[in-house]
Amino acid sequence: MVFSSPAFLFLFLPLFLAGYFLVPQRFRSAWILLGSWIYYGWWRIDFLLLMIATSIWAWFVGTRIVGAKKAGGAKPQAARAWRTAGVVVPLLVLGYFKYFNFGVDTISGVAGLFGAQAITAWSVILPVGISFYTFQIISYIVDVYRGTVPAGRNLIEVAAYVSLFPQLVAGPIVRYKQIAHQFRERDHGWHNVTAGAPRFMLGLARKVLIADAVAPIANAVFGSGSPSFAAAWLGVLAYAVQIYFDFAAYSDMAIGLGRMMGFHLPENFNMPYRSGSITEFWRRWHMTLSAWLRDYLYIPLGGNRRGARRTLVNLITVMVLGGLWHGASWSFVIWGAWHGLWLIGERLLFRDRASEIHSLAYRIAALFAVLVGWVVFRADSVGDAWRVLAGMAGAHGFALEATLSWKLATGSLVALGAGLLVSALEPAILGLVDPSRNTGANPVAAR
Repeated sequence: MVFSSPAFLFLFLPLFLAGYFLVPQRFRSAWILLGSWIYYGWWRIDFLLLMIATSIWAWFVGTRIVGAKKAGGAKPQAARAWRTAGVVVPLLVLGYFKYFNFGVDTISGVAGLFGAQAITAWSVILPVGISFYTFQIISYIVDVYRGTVPAGRNLIEVAAYVSLFPQLVAGPIVRYKQIAHQFRERDHGWHNVTAGAPRFMLGLARKVLIADAVAPIANAVFGSGSPSFAAAWLGVLAYAVQIYFDFAAYSDMAIGLGRMMGFHLPENFNMPYRSGSITEFWRRWHMTLSAWLRDYLYIPLGGNRRGARRTLVNLITVMVLGGLWHGASWSFVIWGAWHGLWLIGERLLFRDRASEIHSLAYRIAALFAVLVGWVVFRADSVGDAWRVLAGMAGAHGFALEATLSWKLATGSLVALGAGLLVSALEPAILGLVDPSRNTGANPVAAR
């Protein structure tokens, strides 16, 4: 039940909002939990049971950490042990569901190179949104251990935070310390509804009118085998528009839905294609993920505090793992490494000034790097990505193939042009939609 589906727009959302404003305020967290469970269980009940189990685990570990710290000292051994267990268990769950198939395929492929028999195993189905809520659970446990946020008052509050349906499937990644006080006390005035509804509709328009409309172009090109120069560039531009408007649309809709309930969720995108460097790109693209990777992976690894060489190792490590977070295949590993190498190069060339580069040449170079990365990100395999990249270089001819041109509907081409135009004019558009919008960012590469 995606946000743009009729079931969500005309059934779930009206009933949820009606119930939300009818129930007494003290029961609204419970109503959020019930609604979120219904929303998530719409896909599969077993997925819902897994999320409920991990939510109970997060709440239980949080209470154990608080109890252990009260028993003696600021950070006693027991609290540290509970923190470790609290992080390892959801990571193991994520690892099994997301990377089991990838691991089996990789081991089988390596074995085949040495003439061994292919390994066969059962296939694991990936639960929707598990990457997002796992990261939220980890941040909750770590922040409770660090003392930067109090543990949830009860299981309902923690479970409602983990399963908050506006951002459950596609983000933004919300930390408990960002909204803990909002669970306890928030404004339910009509002005929040009138502010959230336009933001939701903006996201819906991005999704339906642009992202979904240009998707057939990208699908046709990436499925064509060996596209020509014109086709390859058309396809990668279409996918760049599709992924941005799709992802940003869900964040807009999440922020709008949250606002209707009185929540102020963090911004997640800030005109990333206007970046002058890859460092700046990661300050603008999926900002909540960048901040999460910085605070819970990059800094614990040592950040930039252990010398220049260790800083570069930390950067590439974080970006490779960030690539794997997006998907379980070698394409995502390469995509993460590609961005990591650009971050390393910019740090070596510009030190801490990489995010301050604003020349046209650097903007073009950054955009080119992003587009090359999207090819690897979108392609079904590394081989397919290489064929599209070769097409972008003109290796398969330059003219648009007749077998492909008939698949390009006029509406999709118009949507592509609109997407490119909106990307260029986005500062003015966002200023009209929400003049007070805060688009600050906390990137991985900021430290």
